[in-house]
Amino acid sequence: MAAWPGKVGQGMDASFRAAAAQYRQAAPKLTHAQRVCRLYRNALKTQNSWAVDRQVFIAEADKMRAEFDKHAQLAATSVEARNLLERGEEKLFQESHPDRYIVAYLPGGSLYMRNAPLPLHVCRDGHVPEGESETFRNPDLTRVVDGEKSAGGQVLVDQHSKQMY
Repeated sequence: MAAWPGKVGQGMDASFRAAAAQYRQAAPKLTHAQRVCRLYRNALKTQNSWAVDRQVFIAEADKMRAEFDKHAQLAATSVEARNLLERGEEKLFQESHPDRYIVAYLPGGSLYMRNAPLPLHVCRDGHVPEGESETFRNPDLTRVVDGEKSAGGQVLVDQHSKQMY
């Protein structure tokens, strides 16, 4: 198999990045309370990735909640609250799991996009029942919108990232 010349691959990457940049939006400005809630939620998810047992997860989650509750009375504008939040975000980043747990049926999970449904004419012995319509479906079971994909409803699926193209 012949290798692609370096410039062709680089040009495709650059043009893809330029096209994607047009649709990328600026991150919303979050309040202190929103950042704390996200930190707590993401910390729980990270703890779930590391826990070997549900009881271990519950015990660690209780400790974590006690730590958050201990500092709940701090004013959002205080320096101490900002420092605690920044240290918590840094600690979350440092302790993130290299192979985090993903629910099986969500994007990136082992069951995501695994088995597309069979067409009705296959299930119903060659005919579509009255009142039913046989529409094309994407691998993630969403309906194919006219003009979105090819006429046959075919899409390319990157099996590693579970993205449809």
